[in-house]
Amino acid sequence: MHVRAALSSFHSMLFNFNKPAAQAIKKLLRPSENSIFSFEYKIPFLPFLHIPRCSYVNVYMKWKKDSYYDSINHIHHSIQLKPVVSLKNCIAQDPNGCIPISAVSKRGLQLDVPMKVARFLRLYPSIFEEYTGPQYNLPWFRLTPKAVEIDREEKRVYEECREDLRSRLKRMILMTRENVLPLKIIQGMQWYLGLPDDFLQYPEQNLDESFRFVEMEDGLKGLALESKEKVCSVMEKNAMKRGLYFGGPMEAIEFPFFPSKGLRMRSKIENWLCEFQKLPYISPYDDFSNLDPNSDIAEKRLVGVLHELLSLFIDHSAERKKLFCLKKHFGLPQKVHRAFERHPHMFYLSFRNKTCTVILKEAYNDVSAIEKHPLLTVRKKYIKLMKESEVILRNRRVNNRFSNRSAKSDLDSDYVDEGGCEMAGCSLEQVT
Repeated sequence: MHVRAALSSFHSMLFNFNKPAAQAIKKLLRPSENSIFSFEYKIPFLPFLHIPRCSYVNVYMKWKKDSYYDSINHIHHSIQLKPVVSLKNCIAQDPNGCIPISAVSKRGLQLDVPMKVARFLRLYPSIFEEYTGPQYNLPWFRLTPKAVEIDREEKRVYEECREDLRSRLKRMILMTRENVLPLKIIQGMQWYLGLPDDFLQYPEQNLDESFRFVEMEDGLKGLALESKEKVCSVMEKNAMKRGLYFGGPMEAIEFPFFPSKGLRMRSKIENWLCEFQKLPYISPYDDFSNLDPNSDIAEKRLVGVLHELLSLFIDHSAERKKLFCLKKHFGLPQKVHRAFERHPHMFYLSFRNKTCTVILKEAYNDVSAIEKHPLLTVRKKYIKLMKESEVILRNRRVNNRFSNRSAKSDLDSDYVDEGGCEMAGCSLEQVT
C-alpha cells in the first residue's frame, strides 16, 4: 500500500509540475534507508527537476547599436537581392534567354518586387540588359554576360552541393514537434536555406526516400521526414571538439558570448546569465514535451533552437518576423522575440532597411565555429554586381547633364551667330 501511494503521489506531482512539486520529488528520490526508491527503483533524472538557484527577472534590456553588424553588406543587401535573383531566374529559365516585360509585369507581388517591375529591372543595368523587342516595340530584357556567368556558377553549386542543401532541410524539419513542416513554410524559408526556387517541384531529383508528402490539418500539404539517426547540433559538435561535452544526458554546455562595446547589464541579470550557462543543454533535436514552458531550462532550449536555426541559413541571419511563423511547429513561446532581447551577447538586432534582422554573433566572431554555406560566395558576387549598377546609373546621369549643357550652349551660340549676322547686315545697308 505504501509503494502504491508513493507512486500515485509521484505521478500526481509529475503531471502537475511546479517548483514546490519538484523539490518534493527531489526529496522523495534522495536515497535513505527508509526510502522505497533506494534500491528497488531507479528513476532517471528528468530535465524539469533541475531547479536553478537564480530565476530570471523580466526587466528591460537596453538595446545597444553596433556598427560592425550594421555594416555587413551581404546581410543588409539580401532584401534587395531576393527579387533580383527571382527575376534573373525567370529570364534564365526561358529557352531563348530573354523575356518581354509583359511576362513579369504582373508578378511583382509574387516575386517580392517592391515597385513596378520594369522600373526595378532598369535599376540594375549591370544584371538586366534592356532592348526593343521584335514586335510592338515592347521592352525586352536579357541577362548581361557577367550575370550569365554567375548564374552558371550558381547552378553548378546546386548540383555539387545538393546533399548539403538536403541535409539543411532535414535538420530544420527534425527540430519540429512531429518531424513535419507545411510546404508553404518551407517555401518561405527557401531563401535563407539556400534552396533553389523549384526545389520542391522536382522531388525525385532533390529529395531522398526519407522524405514524404503528407496531408496536414486545415487542408495544408506538408513534408515529413522519417529518420532514426542521431543528429548533433552545432553547439554539441563544437563542445565535443573542445573536450567540454561527451554526449551524455543533461550535460551543461555554455553558449558563446560576444558582448558589444559599451553594453552594460545590471548585476542581477549577469547573475541570472551565469546560472543560465550552468543549466543542462537540451538539443533542438531532442524531445521537449516534458519541459515546463515557464522554466529557465525551457529558455535554454529555446536559445539553442534559435542558434541552430540561424546556423543553417546562408548568412546566419533572418528577418525577425519571418521566424515567427515557426512558433507553432517548433514549440516556441508566443513571445519568442524576447529571447533575442534577453541574450544580446548571442544575437544582434539590426534595424536597417526599415525592418528588424536577427544576426547570430558567433558566425561573425569565430570563423571556425559554424560551417560556411556553399552558396554564400555566389550571393556576394551578385551583390557586387548590383553595386556596379549604381556606378552605371551615376555615369549616365552625369553624361546626360553634360549633353544637356552642350546642347544648350550650342543653341545659345547659334542664336548669337544669327544675331551677329543680322547686325552686320544692317550696318552694311546703312553704310550704302
